[in-house]
Formats: sequence, structure tokens, C-alpha cells
Amino acid sequence: MARVIESRKACAVNPLKMSQPLGAAYAFMGLAQCMPLMHGSQGCTSFGLVLLVRHFKEAIPLQTSAMNEVTTILGGLENLESALLNIRKRAAPKLIAICSTGLTETKGDDVDGYLRLIRQRHPELADTELVYVSTPDYIGAFEDGWSKAVSALVRSLAREQVAKVDGRVNLLPGSHLTPADIDELREIIESFGLEVVVAPDMSGSLDGHIPEEWLGTTIGGTALEDLQNLGSAMASIAVGEQMRSAAMELEMRCGVPFEVFDRLTGLLPNDRFLQHLSQLSGRPVPAKYRRSRSQLLDAMLDGHFHFGQVKLAIGAEPDLLWAVGSLLQEMGAQLAVCVTTTQSMLLQQLPCEEVLIGDLEDMERLAAERGCELLLTHSHGRQMAERLGLPLYRIGMPLFDRIGNAHRLSVGYRGTRNLIFDIANLLADQTHQATPESWPLPEASRRAASVSPESHAEVSS
Repeated sequence: MARVIESRKACAVNPLKMSQPLGAAYAFMGLAQCMPLMHGSQGCTSFGLVLLVRHFKEAIPLQTSAMNEVTTILGGLENLESALLNIRKRAAPKLIAICSTGLTETKGDDVDGYLRLIRQRHPELADTELVYVSTPDYIGAFEDGWSKAVSALVRSLAREQVAKVDGRVNLLPGSHLTPADIDELREIIESFGLEVVVAPDMSGSLDGHIPEEWLGTTIGGTALEDLQNLGSAMASIAVGEQMRSAAMELEMRCGVPFEVFDRLTGLLPNDRFLQHLSQLSGRPVPAKYRRSRSQLLDAMLDGHFHFGQVKLAIGAEPDLLWAVGSLLQEMGAQLAVCVTTTQSMLLQQLPCEEVLIGDLEDMERLAAERGCELLLTHSHGRQMAERLGLPLYRIGMPLFDRIGNAHRLSVGYRGTRNLIFDIANLLADQTHQATPESWPLPEASRRAASVSPESHAEVSS
């Protein structure tokens, strides 16, 4: 079991984590015709907006209640009321999803009470769903905000009394999954003849497509009707420990049983996933996935020569750290440095000595002290990699110095195989070509090996 240590520094240097409100707003962007709204200052929203635009290279719908010094002291009712009315008038979303920030949380705004009062004052908002989630950014991290947002959607929108639909399954993906990951999981589930409802569905809204007409809201994702009918499913599949709370909320509210898969990167987790789908559907695993599994086994066999005893330093959100770190340890690498952003029950189970809840400065210091050979974190780790002279494999968010981030795949047999190839090739680029001087031979044999090609063959034989 790993020891979990929390950094006690007075400030973060080159922060690894992102805030709860950003995680919640990101979750809301996986809903169709939705407008996420941050209840706070303009700066809170603009920083998050820039980060998401740089990562996805897409237009991001995100609004703010634009709190200032006076309204912060007096309360944000008027600002929130004006924001809701303006959004409805200009963008006409079906859903306005509100997340708090540290500013309004510190003031103690009663947003639930504000929304009840606004509803009474403005009956024209009756055709617009309003969902609120409390996400102070002075605690927790990106993953926590996503988890709270999905739980709030279930609690606010899922109908308790709804007819069950045979063969329907809910997929509750974690924030660490890309749009391509979600597409892959949907394809796998549907190949068993099951109908799948993804909530939230980033593959519909942030998969890098150009809509036929301009919309002021999100351009795809989970429809409001599907959110309301989540209780009609025969089962829920949650991917990532962060989604356990949302799955439990749905079970308690609508009686939908669930299964949590803490990761779907690796051989055994995907074996268990396909077996679960086979049991749900009553169908055998399709032949194409049997072949994909064989390809993954071959990739693991080819790749383990490059991973053996390589010391890694990983900085990521807990679920992503667990998924990638567990796979690489299974491939023979050593998790010498593990840095994350927030608490999770998975951290103690990581196959390493300790996990530090800290920042990228901590990761850089420990990587240098422990002789790491590869760094894995988001794009803010690029200066660290340059200073240490080590290769960097980019994972997580934000990846603002790469394009195609929505199409990165790391789940399922195929995604695991591709991840192994990518990292193994990066490690291979750092390996010096074998020379006679590098062979572990006695000095006399080494001198003989350097004489002629024939002597090389003799030594090899």
C-alpha cells in the first residue's frame, strides 16, 4: 500500500491541479443545448475559458454572473438573476447549469434560495431547467467538480418513476476520459446489442466537429430528455472512482444497479468489462474484441523490453494516475514518483511507496532525486522536462501545445495497445544504440569484438 502525503507548502509552484468549478463546467459541456454558468467574478470564468479553448481548439460556451466588489458584499442575487434572463433571451438553452466559485462560496450566497426566488419572479424561465452545484475552488480539484456536477444532474433531473427499458444501459464516464474514449466505450457497449445513454457525453459536444449551423449553447451531448430518463436503464456503468457517487445517487433515486470500473486501461480491467457486458446482454463477446485482445497481448510482449525497470514520474488527477500508472507498472516500469491533486480511495492502492498531493515543483524535485527516466503529466510539465533533460509524455488536461486532444484514445484493448506503443516508442528514442563498448563483456572479448565484423559474429555466437 502506498503512503499518501499532502504537501504543506505555503503556496503551489507550477500548479498541477485545476479547480472544482472548472471540472463542473466541463461536465456541463457534455450536455446538449446547455449553457454552463460560473457564479463569480469575470476572472474566474475567463481563466477556465482560455484553458478549455487552448486544449480543445474549439469555441467554448461559458458564461459568468460577473460579480464585483459591491455585489460580492451585498449578495449575488441581482447578478445571477440578470445572467439567467440574458442567457435565456440570447441563447435559449434548454438547461442552464450553475457552478459556484470561491468568491461566492466565501461570501455564503444561498444560490438554491436565489433560484427559487428567481423562478417566482420570472415565470418565463419555466421552459428552462436550472441546475446548481456547489464547487468552491479553495478545496478539491477538477475531478471533484466533475463528480459533484454529475451527481447534481442526477439529483435534479432524473425522474424517480419511469418505466424500465430492456437492454438500456447508462454510461457514466469520468473526467479523465477523452471524447474518443467515450466513443470507443459506446461502440463496445452497442456491439453487444445494448442501447447506451452517456451522461455527460463529451464525444457529442467536444469531439472537434463543425456544426451545420451556429449555436450559442453546447453543440451536442446528452439530451435533456435522456437525463430525465436515466432511471429507465437496467444498469449503470461508471468509469472511474470519481463516478461512484453519481452512480450511487442514481441507484438510490431510481433503483438502477451499477458497476464501477476504476479503470479501463489495461488487459484485466477490459476482460472484466467485456464479461460484464456479456452478462448484461446475454450475448458472447464479439470476435473482433477477441482479436483485439490478442493484439494487446502481443503489444505487451513487444513493449515490455522497453519498460522494464524504467523509473517514471507521473503527475495527474487520481483516476488518470491510477489508470496509466497501474498499466505501466504491469509493463515492468517503476512508479518512482507519483504526484496528484486531491484525495481518492485509489491512492493507497497504487503500486508505489508514496503518493504526494502536491504540485509540479514537487514532481520535478523528486524526479531529479530518484533518477527518473520519463515524465508523464500535462503541458505545464514541459519546462520541467527541459530543465531535467527528460522526455515528457503528455497526459491529462490541459494539452495546449498539441492538437487532436479530443481524439486521443487510451481505453479498451485498442486504446491500451496504442498507449503502450506511444510510450514505448518515446522510450526507444532515448535508448542509445548498442555498441561493443556497451556490451557486458570481459575486456579481452571487447577488444576482440572491435577488430572486425567476423569477430562480432564470434562473440554473438
